[in-house]
Amino acid sequence: MIYPQFIMPGQTLGICAPSAGVGDKLEAFDDSLETLHHTGLETFETASVRNAALPSAPAEERGDEFNQLFADSNIAAVISASGGDYNIEMLPFIDQDTVSANPKWFAGYSDPTSIEMLLTTKLDIASIYGVNAGAWDWHPMHEYHHNAIDILMGKIPVQHSYDMWAGSGFDDENGRYNMDTPVAWTLLRPWEGEFVEDDHLDVSGRLIGGCIDVIDWMIGTPYEDLTGFTERYNKDGFIWFFDNFELNPMQLMYAANKMKMMGLFDNAKAVIFGRTCFPREATDLDYLEQLERVFCGKDSHGNELRVPVIWNADIGHTKPSFTLINGSMGRLQYEYGRAKLSMELR
Repeated sequence: MIYPQFIMPGQTLGICAPSAGVGDKLEAFDDSLETLHHTGLETFETASVRNAALPSAPAEERGDEFNQLFADSNIAAVISASGGDYNIEMLPFIDQDTVSANPKWFAGYSDPTSIEMLLTTKLDIASIYGVNAGAWDWHPMHEYHHNAIDILMGKIPVQHSYDMWAGSGFDDENGRYNMDTPVAWTLLRPWEGEFVEDDHLDVSGRLIGGCIDVIDWMIGTPYEDLTGFTERYNKDGFIWFFDNFELNPMQLMYAANKMKMMGLFDNAKAVIFGRTCFPREATDLDYLEQLERVFCGKDSHGNELRVPVIWNADIGHTKPSFTLINGSMGRLQYEYGRAKLSMELR
């Protein structure tokens, strides 16, 4: 696994828009950049970043801008401006030779998952999931914001499950997320065809994951090699993490079942699901009844799967959320609804 050099104060963070531009949220975006500048980082934006269009520009243009940041020796690391849609269109225009010759940290979340899957599973370059460049517009900042900056700059904290999360979403009146709902991680183990709650887990494995909506779209394209990745690092085992944006219970079951049939969970030490951003009318029970069909059964070799599953973790679109390094070695410790995750670059 290739771990690029971390960005340092005085160096430049390159910002691109491989999915949406930020033209409809410029004030908040500039607020976030000001926070980054206060840490000592400089920023450079590609031409499409401030566009209001979705996507920000034609696919080839987005790819060219991405390539320019990796080819530019003055850019120390790269981050996506925003999430959105259509990121998958620009993958054919990423110059993989340029990226491999100039490995840099790439950070992003949601739609930019597709770039991280390309970098980490095909090119063996670790990547960062959890924040886009517009993340730091809160005042005061939450602990998870500080963790994300620390990780970008190479200071890797032990992240822990939080006490509260913003269950009611964004509050337009006060311009922030209110932490108003208790966090409730749940550990489930397969037992005789169903999930049974448990209290303890301590596992290590190589971290891999992102927005499962996007991963599901990518599987079978030339821009992911999840099968090769799990074969190359089989001896390490894997901790999978999934951010479910809006898959309904049946769609999530199909996506996870596809991955199981590919053998991707055969050597999993744990599978972590973050809180679903848009569950609509579906309940946790609806989701877990479908996931039982995946994880309370056989693996691709006909053996009992027996992979512990964590539900409603601090991962993904709901806030606060962990910042995770795809490709790193993680250690997940869970006890009575509380969890902590450490990451090691080896």
